[in-house]
Amino acid sequence: MDDIILLGLNHKTAPVELRECLAFSDEETDSLLRSFSEHPIIKESILISTCNRVEILLTTSDSDAALGTAERFISEYKRIPISRFRENLYIHKGDAAIRHIFRVAASLDSMVVGEPQILGQIKDAYRIATQKRTSGVILNRLLHKTFFVAKRVRSETGIGDHAVSISYAAIELGRKIFGSLEGMRVLLIGAGEMAELAVEHLIRHRAGEIYVANRTFERGMELARRFQGTAIRFDEIGGMLQEADIIISSTGASGYVVQRNEVKAVMRGRKHRPLFFIDIAVPRDIDPRINRMDNAYVYDIDDLKGVIDENIEDRNREAIKAERIIDAAVVSFRKWYRSLDVVPTIKALREKMAAIARSEMEKTLAGLHLSEGDAGAIHRMTDALINKMMHDPTIFLKNNGCQRDKAFYVDITRKLFNLDSAEPNSTDPGEFQHRPEEEL
Repeated sequence: MDDIILLGLNHKTAPVELRECLAFSDEETDSLLRSFSEHPIIKESILISTCNRVEILLTTSDSDAALGTAERFISEYKRIPISRFRENLYIHKGDAAIRHIFRVAASLDSMVVGEPQILGQIKDAYRIATQKRTSGVILNRLLHKTFFVAKRVRSETGIGDHAVSISYAAIELGRKIFGSLEGMRVLLIGAGEMAELAVEHLIRHRAGEIYVANRTFERGMELARRFQGTAIRFDEIGGMLQEADIIISSTGASGYVVQRNEVKAVMRGRKHRPLFFIDIAVPRDIDPRINRMDNAYVYDIDDLKGVIDENIEDRNREAIKAERIIDAAVVSFRKWYRSLDVVPTIKALREKMAAIARSEMEKTLAGLHLSEGDAGAIHRMTDALINKMMHDPTIFLKNNGCQRDKAFYVDITRKLFNLDSAEPNSTDPGEFQHRPEEEL
């Protein structure tokens, strides 16, 4: 039976400079998968390439030869000596490979545990493999199971419930204050990266108008266009305090950009509408004394880091629950994978035919009054029929009739005769979505 192997590197084993050199574009992925499919030792293959990892998932009849081939192909495609990346590679085989892909999809192996992007990236990688027909019976089943496990982890644990980035934590605090961020007016002061990310999160929560104030007006206009907002001049910030609901600031100013007196002057006219400040600048942009005023809330980067540290602890506790789900899934997949061996399938098919024949024969004989000799003759005839019916399938499965695609024919046999009645039916090999009815 073919082996499942995975080799790769990620943010834990390789610096960003190396990961950048080994990242594969969609076109390069197509080409590499084609090369894998043409190599006789590699049966199935999927390539996952993101900013934090490059991983190749394979099935093969010769693990050592396949690993050497994969390393050589990477070296040739990226024009990098094998010696430059070999020590950064990790290699998993069998259950370890299965567990690893489950953990990656469930975001237990991510730089930020619980982040949701990796699952979509794996689905994209699988889609490409199915389009190129480099994923077959084994990896199709494994990836369907992977998506199902990731969904279970997401729905049955709190691993993705808590903000673990500065910008996202800020928006979550805003949601607690306002309840909903829909229609809220946002003033972005400065053009820092974390402030931009915070605005992107706000847009996902359907925030309203966005205004951008930057010392360089042209840069403010560029940023405003990106968010379909409006650029204002820096000296217009005071006037916008009357209108804005959320103010995100990340300038490089040496003093406070927004003073307490400015906010005090507009609060009466706001008629008790809350004003929420997210101060991501170091040194701070927002006068912290504003936080003492009614309906004014100021959170600086230290406040947000405190929230994140607490949430990371929560996620790590939830990750323990996720590991239990994954352990059960590995056992389940191993059971199916071992069933692809020819001998258990032939044995299961014979037992099923014998059980059906025995049941029907007993029903028939129950209404007859046959002698012991006649009943024995019918039993012998039934056994002979089973042997004759099993002859051709057994020869086909055991011999060279299906050597090239043995897993495919064994899988088809098990489906045709429903030998895995407790297991879910497989879907079309080209389908990349998980099967919601699948059970662990």
